[in-house]
Amino acid sequence: MSESERFEPLIIGFTCNWCSYRAADLAGTSRMKYPPNVRLIRLMCSGRLDPTFVLKALANGADGVLITGCHPGECHYLEQNYKAMRRYYLLRAMLTQMGIEPERVRLVWASAAEGARFAEEVTRMVEDVRRLGPLNWPAIAADGAEPAASRNGHGPAAAAETAPVVPEEAKP
Repeated sequence: MSESERFEPLIIGFTCNWCSYRAADLAGTSRMKYPPNVRLIRLMCSGRLDPTFVLKALANGADGVLITGCHPGECHYLEQNYKAMRRYYLLRAMLTQMGIEPERVRLVWASAAEGARFAEEVTRMVEDVRRLGPLNWPAIAADGAEPAASRNGHGPAAAAETAPVVPEEAKP
């Protein structure tokens, strides 16, 4: 078996309490088959998902992130899923700039009655991330690769290069 066939991705799923978490519950109670690669985190609303949660999940070893919520126009918190959608598109653009495949993050709308849809989307996400291979974001940072911010003239390394030189006799 090649390494790509043995690779099992870890997917973190952020789910809306009112719709998509209940869709996941329905898929489970209905004994619908889908890969066990997803770890669900329940949020009250997909609009409460801070993009830093997604970045932290990827930085801590997740190979992909699935964001799920109520269908647009059906949010229990009025229009918060539209906020989640805007953040999702900005997050994908940011991941592209960071050199990470944007396909590793996916947004899915699923109502509480769509357990089959939830199971299908999880299966599709796992297959797609399996094709992409492991992210290895922590390993990239551990190799000593300079962060993109430093290469662009920003960040701590760039600040150290432009910091004024203080003579030894002037130091306290």
